[in-house]
Amino acid sequence: MSGGVDSSVAVLLMQREGFDCSGVTMKLFSGETKAEKTCCSLDDVSDARSAACRLGIPYYVFDYTAQFDENVIRRFVQVYEEGGTPNPCIDCNRYLKFGSLYDRARLLGCDTIATGHYARVEQGPEGRWLLKKGLDTAKDQSYVLYMLTQEQLAHTRFPLGDMTKEAARALAAEQGLLNARKRDSQDICFVPDGDYAAFIRQYTGQDYPPGDFVDETGRVLGRHWGAIGYTIGQRRGLGVSAEKPLYVCAKRREDNAIVLGGNERLFSATLLANDLNFIAVPRLTEPVRCRARVRYRQAEQWATAEQTDEDVLRVTFDQPQRAITPGQAVVLYDGDTVIGGGTIYQTEEQ
Repeated sequence: MSGGVDSSVAVLLMQREGFDCSGVTMKLFSGETKAEKTCCSLDDVSDARSAACRLGIPYYVFDYTAQFDENVIRRFVQVYEEGGTPNPCIDCNRYLKFGSLYDRARLLGCDTIATGHYARVEQGPEGRWLLKKGLDTAKDQSYVLYMLTQEQLAHTRFPLGDMTKEAARALAAEQGLLNARKRDSQDICFVPDGDYAAFIRQYTGQDYPPGDFVDETGRVLGRHWGAIGYTIGQRRGLGVSAEKPLYVCAKRREDNAIVLGGNERLFSATLLANDLNFIAVPRLTEPVRCRARVRYRQAEQWATAEQTDEDVLRVTFDQPQRAITPGQAVVLYDGDTVIGGGTIYQTEEQ
């Protein structure tokens, strides 16, 4: 229970199905900085405890600060240092909610983990567990859950998968839950102000050296203030004057240069991904036609996906896609069913 309305309503819906529920909030920080207070803040704990009391269930706060630091924050920093742009919510789901918390639940004798994610779990006709989109397309969170295993899916419930957000809020208000109209969290929890570069500098205690902005010919266009502060597709905050808008097209670790170019240089037709996880099938035995998403809120696009090695996925889009970014996830869909996905590590120009 995060303290928000979704996880509170998830408890209510599980109770209505006859489940004996306990509420858990995951403590992810131990310090007193602004970021640390935001992630599992006292207000969130108070709201979650209030909802648990209203619903008549036991409530616990489990300390996972060490696991969160190792598996989410350090990975976040490492990917930025390597020139990518990570999605820490995926790592948090993989290693914390459906890793550490899942293991704790099993030890405590709990049969099922339920969360407030907008997604659905179903068992296919051949017995394989399937992950499907939430029916509220505006809130669907299947993209950040593609890493779930068959074992985890068998013991996971997403009670809000068939609901809209407004229906969830209305149900919470009807039950007198104080968080019925609580604002949704928008930012990465440990970077509440969105300044990723400042967070990384504070976390590592390191300074990241400035370098050159260059064009594709190598001509120097200006100076950047540390490569961790920029991401593929970025236009704002470059401080470079030009006749046409310039965007970050590539980040070169070998000489600490950032390549700038026009919008047309951001499009790629093909990507390679690793760290693969398949849900609908054990693996891809042949090329498949599917729709693919390369960032959380992007509309899915038609593509052909092929598993070229044990841990290499090649995805070729019918139409080149803008700003495909290493470190982000590519997730494959067959209709509303998640086939699987992986972490993007390379793109090829159109």
